[in-house]
Order: sequence, then C-alpha cells, then structure tokens
Amino acid sequence: MTKPKNRDDIQLLKELQAFKIEFLENIQKKIIGQTKAIEEILIALMAQGHILILGVPGLAKTLIVRSIAELFQLQFRRIQFTPDLMPSDILGTNILQEDTKTKSRHFSFVPGPIFSNFLLADEINRTPPKTQAALLEAMQEKQVTINNVTRRLDEPFFVLATQNPIEQEGTYPLPESQLDRFMFCTKIEYPATKKDEVDIVLKTTTDSNFIYSTILTRDKLTAFQKLIRRIPVPQDVAELAVEIVRKTRPQTNNALEFVQKYLDWGAGPRAAQCLILAAKANAALSGKPVIGASDVRKFALSVLRHRLVLNYLAQADNVVVDQIVEMILNSID
Repeated sequence: MTKPKNRDDIQLLKELQAFKIEFLENIQKKIIGQTKAIEEILIALMAQGHILILGVPGLAKTLIVRSIAELFQLQFRRIQFTPDLMPSDILGTNILQEDTKTKSRHFSFVPGPIFSNFLLADEINRTPPKTQAALLEAMQEKQVTINNVTRRLDEPFFVLATQNPIEQEGTYPLPESQLDRFMFCTKIEYPATKKDEVDIVLKTTTDSNFIYSTILTRDKLTAFQKLIRRIPVPQDVAELAVEIVRKTRPQTNNALEFVQKYLDWGAGPRAAQCLILAAKANAALSGKPVIGASDVRKFALSVLRHRLVLNYLAQADNVVVDQIVEMILNSID
C-alpha cells in the first residue's frame, strides 16, 4: 500500500498534527490530567465513532465533553438518563398545533435533544432498554425514524455516553448490540498525582473565565474526517487487527485456552473496523501518512473492553476483561 501523494492530503496531515497540539493546549486550560481519555475522545470524533466512558462521579466527564464542544463551536446537548425517560424525550415528537388565523389544526414535529452535534448521554444505564434503544438507529445510521418519517441528523454527530461503574442498583445494563455501537469504552480514573488534584481544586474554586481560541470550523473537521478514511492500511496491519479480534472468540477451533475458559462470547467484525479506524486517526493526528502495528495495538483495550462477555468462572476467579485483552495481545507476535 503506497503512501498518499496528493499535495492537498499532505498539507491536511500537517494541519491535523498542528491542530492536535493546539487542541490539547486549549483543553488543558480547563481540564487537568485525563490526557488519555481526552485523546481517545478526539480520536473517536475524528474517526466518526462514539465513545462510552466509565468513571465515578466528580471526575469531569461532563465538563470534558462540554469543553470539547465549545472548542469546535458545535451544538451540544446533554440528556440526563432516568428511569422515567421516554424515547420521545430523546428523539422528539409530533404535537397538535392550531393556526391562529385559519383555526385549522395540524401536527408539527418538535425535535428532541438528539438533533445536535455533540450528545452527552449521562448515566445511560439509568434508563430502561426501550429508551436506550432510541439511540441505536441514530448512532449507526445518523438518522432517526419517527412515525414512519426518517429524519437525517446534522453532521458531525457524536455520542458520548457515561456510566457509573460502582452503582448497580436501579440500573439497566446496556445490551451487547448497543455496546457494539460504541467505538471505545474508556475509563476515567482518579487524578494521577496529588499535585493534579490540588490544581483541580484551586482552578475550580475561583471566578476566573477560560477563553478558548476558535481552532476548527465544521468544514475543516469534515475535511479531517474524510482524510482519515483515505489513510492507507498495509495488508499485514489489517491482518493483525483481524487476528486480535478473532482470538477473542471462544467458539473457534484454535481458540486460546484462557479465552475458552473465561469468555462466553468474543468480538465481531465491527471491532476490527474500529481498530483500523482508531489506528488511522491516531496516525493522522501524529502526522503519519500510513498506519503501523503499534497504532492498532494501542487501542485494542479500549475497542475490546465492552465487546467481550465474561462467563461465571471469570467472575469467580476475579478475572476482568482488561486482563484477557492483555493476554491476547501478548500471545500475538
């Protein structure tokens, strides 16, 4: 596979690399630490994917996505998922209106918060499956169907959903079909150092305002997203992504012993697609015109974490998905 020779693409690569530096400088004015999570959100956005974030309350999950939306100057909406939330609260509904002059009545569509560019689905596992499923068509097809009428969503459309991993009572775990719609499952951890936590406390208890420079237009973002799709993929790198995914399946004849022992189900082909797209975005943001094996391996954990189904034996032995993924990566030369 040859490297891109188009001058416009080469110039776009340089602009994308410069944009990443400026983006991180801007976001760090407001967010301290969480570099890995921020980079994965940026990569998912550039690769036109969605992201699921796991983290306890108070770790700036909402602040991160709101700040990124401000930096791109795109429309941001937040939905607080609750047990009584209905699909129409997300998608919108038709209401009966009366013309003040003619007194005639007609139905008019009132769009829901899903008609935005950045959608924060906060605590998505707090609402029943019927409401969770309202996001399925939007996340995959970038459209919604209401009363047999299909409506396109504005581009770009990016869903960032959050879950609190420490609370299980009153929650509804996302079904595997919906989890598979997310490109990444990213964990947000506690501040890494005491200094970071002190800086957070000092920065968030003042009345100072943060001023961001406008660093990306909608058209430029679209151009970057299309450029990433054009990044070439060497045959051996594509085979590596597929091999990683296939090794997660316990039903295959040559499945690894620990995979057969601890997994009920492995990842499907969409996982390999996400690995390649993440690798492409990572390479492009680093100014590289072609992806390598390291780009694929870097995101294996975030791509596979939510796609593998552990069995009861894994729970009994205190084996977690992250360990399984690491063992699979170590088994591949």
